[in-house]
Amino acid sequence: MATSVATDNNGTFRRCTVFEFSVFASSRRRVALSLVSLAATAPLIIGAGATFAQAYPNKPITMIVPWPAGGSTDRHLRTLADIAGKNLGQTIIVQNQPGGGGTLGPGNMALAAKPDGYTIAQFPMGMLRIPHMQKTAWNPLTDFSFIIGVSGYTFGFVVKSDSPYKSFAEYVEAARKQPGKIDYGSTGTGTSPHLLLEEVADVAKVQFNHVPYKGNADLMTALLGGHVMAGSDASGWDKYVDGGQMRLLATFGDKRTKRWPNVPTAKDAGFNVIGNSPYGLVGPKGMDPAIIKTLHDAFKKAMDDPKHLEVLDQLNQDIWYRSGEDYAKWARETFAKDKLLIERLGLSAKP
Repeated sequence: MATSVATDNNGTFRRCTVFEFSVFASSRRRVALSLVSLAATAPLIIGAGATFAQAYPNKPITMIVPWPAGGSTDRHLRTLADIAGKNLGQTIIVQNQPGGGGTLGPGNMALAAKPDGYTIAQFPMGMLRIPHMQKTAWNPLTDFSFIIGVSGYTFGFVVKSDSPYKSFAEYVEAARKQPGKIDYGSTGTGTSPHLLLEEVADVAKVQFNHVPYKGNADLMTALLGGHVMAGSDASGWDKYVDGGQMRLLATFGDKRTKRWPNVPTAKDAGFNVIGNSPYGLVGPKGMDPAIIKTLHDAFKKAMDDPKHLEVLDQLNQDIWYRSGEDYAKWARETFAKDKLLIERLGLSAKP
């Protein structure tokens, strides 16, 4: 029988029959063709992966609101989420996680959520203050991806309509006469409504009794029920003031509000304390910049929507737009600045 020469799998030459050589050559050709075919389809496989990455979002997104349902922040962010969800083509589900002065929900997200863009949260000012007051498991500057700055609050000080205090100066004077016995509620220790009143106490050299609540919905219920004398809060009191159940004694902006122009600012009352506590949206650290941009663009478009602007007007809030990069820069600067405020008020964490 005729023979020829071929190599085995180890590259060793050996003699084989013509039939064996034919089978061997055919096998080599099939392998070669397979490799050519794989090379030709590789761009398609890579392209499919890129298309999948660009498909975000392909399921509902959860937005954590760290306050009880029904408050001013909840009202605002539910409206914004509804509009932004339509821009994204996916539902944005609002999940209320109150506690820790607004830090519980975002803090839990930073520690547990995947940075895939499907879990985001409001980032209130307390996130930049409470770490100066107590130890936290998260770092406000390094454990979050900053997406967009959104708005700031109108803060006010309210009492029930039958309260004996007709002005903010009268309330402060009562605290001067009865140190530690004149109380007020806020949305939590370390929040802006709390620190604004502590600044007033520092300026006026008086002592208030602070009663913290989980959010403004809880605070308003307590105030209406007579469980606390007054409330320092964002504009969750608006409907009660307009409805005659509460009296607005002061607001904390740089100027009087358009909605309640007859109500003096704390500055007008002789206490140079101003604040609007800007906030925005963040995700866990490590988010893909492309996903951050997709979320940013959807929420930026939603912020300009007439329906969103109408809700801001109802809450007497203004647009506070910041890109993700600018928002992160603002957070770093504010974190350093508020450290000095916390120290001045004697609220720093004990070593």
